[in-house]
Amino acid sequence: MAYRATDLSQLIEHGFDDVIDVRSPAEWQEDRVPGAINLPVLDNEERARVGTIYKQVNPFSARKIGAALVARNAARHIEEVLADRPGGWRPLVYCWRGGQRSNSFAMILGQIGWRVEVLEGGYKSWRGLVVQELYDRPVRAPVVVIDGNTGAAKTEILTHLAAFGVQVLDLEGLANHRGSLFGALAGGQPAQRGFESRLAVALARLDPTQPVVVEAESSKIGEIRLPPGLWKAMQAAPRIEVAAPVAARAAYLVRAYRDLVEDGPRLAAVIDLLRPVHPAKRIEEWHAHAAAGRFEELAADLMQRHYDPRYAKHRARSAPPRAAVETDRLDDLPALAARIAAQVARLAEG
Repeated sequence: MAYRATDLSQLIEHGFDDVIDVRSPAEWQEDRVPGAINLPVLDNEERARVGTIYKQVNPFSARKIGAALVARNAARHIEEVLADRPGGWRPLVYCWRGGQRSNSFAMILGQIGWRVEVLEGGYKSWRGLVVQELYDRPVRAPVVVIDGNTGAAKTEILTHLAAFGVQVLDLEGLANHRGSLFGALAGGQPAQRGFESRLAVALARLDPTQPVVVEAESSKIGEIRLPPGLWKAMQAAPRIEVAAPVAARAAYLVRAYRDLVEDGPRLAAVIDLLRPVHPAKRIEEWHAHAAAGRFEELAADLMQRHYDPRYAKHRARSAPPRAAVETDRLDDLPALAARIAAQVARLAEG
């Protein structure tokens, strides 16, 4: 039985017991329907092998070998991962286009008696809905941007705003990156398509009657590109600027980037990435600060000589702030977030 989805919400809140992606691990790793588990009927090497036989020998030989591999892998999944599924279990299965791989696996599951359905159009139907959400329609809720120079704790403030009931969209969290040369996080970034699926789900869940607060970003977060529609909405959105002195921001950065501060070789490598845009003498000064453990001095100098001037140029191309929240300290972020939440409420009232 085919399951047709014409809206993202149908695949976000689908009601199936499990969503099973039978594509290869490499395909699954790049992107997938939210919450899908990977039970490949052909692994990466097997898929490549069958494809080569299809092109270089003939389709019949490829289908014959593929069928044997699918049956073998399906048996293993049933004996291992699916061994505890009850008789009334209802899974949704998909492959790339809703074709041979998903239908073959679904037929086997159906013969057992499970109430299996196949996603019509497969992963491509999901991808089409993501593209529609990100590229073919405006952002569902009015956007408000939290602005401020490097070290103003904008990302962490978003978390506290959510605790106050403010609708937020954490783009850096979705991209798994802190948004600068120093911003790489453990685990690396998702593929562009994987990020877009995460973002589309977050956007689809927005309440259109309430503003959504995002952090000021460039058009790229690490290697991830923001969709043009969202980027333009952020550029035109009202802004709340968090203003804090350099010393407070430097102290915050040392706390927030503890993972980088404690990894000397990695920190040195990132400083070296700035060589094309700064004199050699300045780069060596930054290395000296890092080697001596003068991390707050390093952070302050990086902000004053590199990040703050660039933020000023970028900000000049965006909508001016409608509100500013000034603070001398960044060690009580819940209190700061409460002040920002009040500003967001005022903006929502017009």
